[in-house]
Amino acid sequence: MITISAFRWVPPFAQGQVRDLRARWALEEAGVPYRTRLLEPGDQDKPEYRALQPFGQVPILEEDGQAIFESGAIVLHIGERSETLLPKDPAAKARAVQWLIAALNSVEPHVMNVAVLMFYEGQEWAKLRRQSATDFALHRLGSLAKALGDKPYLDGDRFTAGDLMMATVLRIEPELIVDERLKAYVERCTARPAFQRALAAQMGDFRDAA
Repeated sequence: MITISAFRWVPPFAQGQVRDLRARWALEEAGVPYRTRLLEPGDQDKPEYRALQPFGQVPILEEDGQAIFESGAIVLHIGERSETLLPKDPAAKARAVQWLIAALNSVEPHVMNVAVLMFYEGQEWAKLRRQSATDFALHRLGSLAKALGDKPYLDGDRFTAGDLMMATVLRIEPELIVDERLKAYVERCTARPAFQRALAAQMGDFRDAA
């Protein structure tokens, strides 16, 4: 059975955001059972964990002696088992991969530039940085909204792994989602039963550790 690593506890503001949620969601969409390996504080820095995840992050997917890290790589790996996530048609599959990588490379860094400033509130440099970081993130999200247009999903009527990844990225900093098309898009993606099950599982682990 697949094992996904996750933190046993994180601060409340991070609950529902930790990136093992992406792996859980993909597994729920694919209908693949899994279990979690919950890390206690400090476990991510132990040599045996760093041998599998050099940066001490979550998630890791472990199965049959193989370990994969990075949420994007894990979602793509799971997607090979699920036509919901990665269509069999080569062109449609390429577009799904394209949007997944766009979420991680073209959107997430700019969203995170805004999100991380919360850790430095009160510092002058952070005050000076916030407006430019926000403006650039909004510009990038405006481009995304234009590409989405009136379609239900990024590739039209069909939800794919690209939507899964993009929706998780857009959830990071909700205040940036000012375009009504993007708001509706995130709501549409996260209303999926597979997302709701994945979120409930992650939050359940945090509640059990409280």
